[in-house]
Amino acid sequence: MDKGILYNLEKDKLLIYLKQNSYFIKDLLRNPNNYENFKKTIKEKYNLRLQDKISNIINDIELVSSIINTIQ
Repeated sequence: MDKGILYNLEKDKLLIYLKQNSYFIKDLLRNPNNYENFKKTIKEKYNLRLQDKISNIINDIELVSSIINTIQ
C-alpha cells in the first residue's frame, strides 16, 4: 500500500477500522484517491463525525439532568 495512505491512516487513527472492514484494502490498493471516500464512510458508520460527537454530548447532558431532577 502507498506510504502516504498508511501515514494518513495512522494519523487519522483509522487503521483499526480498515482492519475491521478489509474490503476497503483492495479499493485503496487499486485507487489511493479513494481514501477520502473511505474516511467519510468509516466516520458515518462508526459515528466519528463532529455532529455525532455533539449529539452524544447533548444526550449525556440530558441524562445527567434527568438523574438530578429525579434525585430532587
